[in-house]
Amino acid sequence: MARSPRVPWKRPNPRKRAGKASKHLSPAKKAAAKASARRAGRRYPNLVDNMRMAAKTKKTKTSGRKRAAYKKRKTASKRTASKRKTAKTSLRKRAAKAREKDPRGGLTAAGRKAFAEKQGAHLKPGVTKKESEMTPQEMRRKGSWAVRFYGRKQLPPLVDDHGRPTRHALSAHAWGEPVPRTVAAARRIAAKGKRLLQRYKRAKKA
Repeated sequence: MARSPRVPWKRPNPRKRAGKASKHLSPAKKAAAKASARRAGRRYPNLVDNMRMAAKTKKTKTSGRKRAAYKKRKTASKRTASKRKTAKTSLRKRAAKAREKDPRGGLTAAGRKAFAEKQGAHLKPGVTKKESEMTPQEMRRKGSWAVRFYGRKQLPPLVDDHGRPTRHALSAHAWGEPVPRTVAAARRIAAKGKRLLQRYKRAKKA
């Protein structure tokens, strides 16, 4: 038969045996130990209730640290998840915008659809036919575009710092015109647009 362990008050104080000073309960813990003894019908002071309060104090501190660490990890995890979600959303938006723009110039079919949903305007593809094959309405559309884009008094930049054509210059490709890199080339497209508008007016009168 296993021998039952000795009761605590018959064992040597482990702190004294380790050469450490004894710790005393705070007034609040002493009051709690006294109340515990009174509920159990024990006389106070006694070692049982004091040990219970001491153990409870240690456990509470440890639990508090664990809860704080857990909350910190949980908050960091949520913050990381939020950043990842934001990054993914941003990537999807950039990819969607990239699909809406034709890299050669102008908008793709998806881009025109998105513009219609946002602005309510129904854009049509640029007219790329030869002048001899255009209808009067197509002459009006292309002429209006050419004058509006390249006939203005102050032109936006046609090339960037690396010498590559800007989106404004690339618009010419969507309308079947050579991409202008100089102001003179842009003005030639504007002059062609004026001629197309004049032809449209003559056709309309006929």
